[in-house]
Amino acid sequence: MTDPNAIQPSELDQLPDRDPEETAEWQASLDAVTKAAGPHRAAYLMRRTLERAEGAGIALPKLLETDYVNSIPTAAEPDMPGDPALEQRITAWNRWNAAAMVTRGSKYGVGGHIATFASAAWLYETGFNHFFKGKEADGSGDQLYIQGHASPGIYARAFLDGRLNEEQLDNFRRESGGNGLPSYPHPRRLPWLWEFPTVSMGLGPLSAIYQARFNRYLANRGIKDTAGSHVWAFLGDGEMDEPESTAALALAAREELDNLTFVINCNLQRLDGPVRANFKIVQELEAQFRGAGWNVVKTLWGTAWDELFQLDTTGALVRRLRQVPDAQIQTYQTRDAAYIRQDFFGGDPALVELAKLLSDDRILECFHLSRGGHEARKVFAAYKAAVEYKGAPTVILAQTVKGHTLGEGFASKNANHQMKKLTVDEFKNMRDLLELPISDSAFVDGVVPYGHPGADSPEVRYLQERRAALGGPAPARRVHPVAPLPAPAEKAFASFDKGSGSQNVATTMAFVRLVKDLVRDKETGKRWVPIVPDEARTFGMESLFPSLGIYSPKGQTYEPVDRDQLMYYKEAKNGQILNEGITEAGSMADFIAASTSYATHGEAMIPFYIFYSMFGWQRTADQMWQLGDQLGRGFLIGATAGRTTLTGEGLQHADGHSPVIAATNPAALTYDPAFAYEVAAIVKEGLRRMYGEAAPGEDQNVFYYLTVYNEPLPQPAKPSAAGIDEGIVKGLYRFNTAESAGITPPANAPRIQLLGSGTAIHWALKAQRLLAEEWGVAADVWSATSWSELRRDALEADEALLRGEERVPFVRQALQGAEGPVLAVSDYMRQVPDQIAQWVEQDWSSLGADGFGLSDTREAARRHFGVDAESIVVAALAQLAKRGEVQATAVKEARAQYGL
Repeated sequence: MTDPNAIQPSELDQLPDRDPEETAEWQASLDAVTKAAGPHRAAYLMRRTLERAEGAGIALPKLLETDYVNSIPTAAEPDMPGDPALEQRITAWNRWNAAAMVTRGSKYGVGGHIATFASAAWLYETGFNHFFKGKEADGSGDQLYIQGHASPGIYARAFLDGRLNEEQLDNFRRESGGNGLPSYPHPRRLPWLWEFPTVSMGLGPLSAIYQARFNRYLANRGIKDTAGSHVWAFLGDGEMDEPESTAALALAAREELDNLTFVINCNLQRLDGPVRANFKIVQELEAQFRGAGWNVVKTLWGTAWDELFQLDTTGALVRRLRQVPDAQIQTYQTRDAAYIRQDFFGGDPALVELAKLLSDDRILECFHLSRGGHEARKVFAAYKAAVEYKGAPTVILAQTVKGHTLGEGFASKNANHQMKKLTVDEFKNMRDLLELPISDSAFVDGVVPYGHPGADSPEVRYLQERRAALGGPAPARRVHPVAPLPAPAEKAFASFDKGSGSQNVATTMAFVRLVKDLVRDKETGKRWVPIVPDEARTFGMESLFPSLGIYSPKGQTYEPVDRDQLMYYKEAKNGQILNEGITEAGSMADFIAASTSYATHGEAMIPFYIFYSMFGWQRTADQMWQLGDQLGRGFLIGATAGRTTLTGEGLQHADGHSPVIAATNPAALTYDPAFAYEVAAIVKEGLRRMYGEAAPGEDQNVFYYLTVYNEPLPQPAKPSAAGIDEGIVKGLYRFNTAESAGITPPANAPRIQLLGSGTAIHWALKAQRLLAEEWGVAADVWSATSWSELRRDALEADEALLRGEERVPFVRQALQGAEGPVLAVSDYMRQVPDQIAQWVEQDWSSLGADGFGLSDTREAARRHFGVDAESIVVAALAQLAKRGEVQATAVKEARAQYGL
């Protein structure tokens, strides 16, 4: 029977052998080693040979897995600077206060996590003491993506440093009083400390990659020297199961982001139990990262294992470590020496002999305590190797014990993620283990005390000296005083006021034309960051390729196939456009990095990310919340918007609800402009609000979401009536009346107010004419540029009323005195316009595209959903018939006439 894995003659033909005799000698040598010394020795020699070849730069496929041992041998570990004894005491205090804070808060039922920081303490402390650059040094400092569940340890360190006090620690997860601490890294809630929100699993690693990439983008475009900035992302091994965690690994390797280090805390546990019960997560991650092109450093075992590895002359110990599944490693953590001798060492004669050389205490020390991630020297060696490695990003796989130092009740227990407190006795045991000077009398009424050695203690002085040497406190968020960006020339915006004449222009194209003018501005043009997920041609942006260039750190190493065309595909090292390929998540991560550059780097950038509206809020809304938490600023452009405008694309492309999702985000200002001049006015206001002189009490930390359409239509001139600009920004203005539209309704004709947004206003304008000419009804047409901003203003008016302040919502002010009922329509579900219904004094009704989308022409789709002009006419007549202002028979006649 043929071995399916054997190389077949046809394969050999593809690899001609210039010296078959030499090849046969190598193969015979391998056969001889296998026969004489066994397959394990043969495998060992092959791995070492491949490693030697890789080190020599010989082009061979890389090993995806190495032995389950530390990447850096003990003899190669660098000398560690500083004072190890003081660092040990600092870490002990931080461990104590992190556990005390969560335990004290448990009486309020607010939760918290203890075990994560307990396992990762040295991963953070080593970085804070020796690597993480602060914001007060030259440049921007390092960017730290802290694992969300480890936040108590970060607060504990800030307490030791004097940046937090006991009252704040006691208000952990209790923010409403104004002096509390958020549960996780939330910049919007604690903007002087937290820089990056990370606790929505998977978004931290994704964002860290794009942040490191954006740092290079700023440097390559000559905007900011970011050579001194390093991005550190602290992650959990369980978190790596999130698709976003590994989605951009290839990008990081492809662009050689050696300014990026992932530190994965491999405590082998996720929330409910082992990460890989029957397998080995470290080996799996190593293969995944090596395959993607990353440098991998494994820091698995502490110094107690050094003796064991020295005694392992046959390789049996290393083989056994590769065999044991993670869940069994966890079991060893909780069992006695006799069990470990039998289960781990007992199955191999070589290991049985090795175990005879070990005392029970040594076995327990190795299997219970000694992990690479728990020793500063091992961690320091890994970090030093990472920052010195060039040409690729580095991932450090640090093995730890979840719940380390918290006692037998916590360490490696499956339920420790849900365990929120220690008993007094457990705290006393922890105190003794950590050798902290806390007396029994400090436990008053069973309440665990916070511990602090004193502001002038050696520990605090050392901590502060180390941070001063590294550039100040960390983590920290700094918004450096930056002059407001000058407003672009008025000409760019005013050019849309005259309309398009007889030319049909889609609002998507209007936005792109506006940006083309704005990027030419001498003052602010270079600060625009166009972001698109491989749909630039769909949105008419290909004209920007040769003028702005597509960012590539390698420039353009080929001759583009369309080089002889005016709008050729131009890549450049200083390119301005970020064309991300088919990744909405990656594009959003780009946007977040660019939108927060004003704080991260003290450089205000103006990103706009344009995407199919259906694939924005629906697919990446979690990142929009991350954006709001990180206080980002910029323009999200939902193109090809609406449920009926994207002809032929069908159900999954037909967006009828993105404004509803966007309206849930307090930082999002959502607009559905109908006309090109509205797009220009909204962008102009957005630039002023986010980047210009802020009005008193105005929050600049917002972002704009504009829905634009791919339906070319005539663009009217901007009306000359007073208050148009205010109405556009606030969400509603009267576009015309029946009379100003050139329609002459009969005297004393019944009147109705038609409110439309986006492309729907064109249906309302046609309905306005049909109502007058065929049914003797006068209709005024209003442009509702933002249903959600009208609602937000109305909610604020309601809140003011509760405070005893009289304030009339803008929507009520705008519609005051308008005759007849109100009928609203949009290309979205009725819930979008219905946001404002309760504040409209007139009789209210609405039309919308509720339900699933479908493939058809625009006209057929609008008739299907009952939002076309004729459907608006019938709905208007029905409203007026209810009021007795038209005959009830008119509704039936209209249905028959229009075939509804």
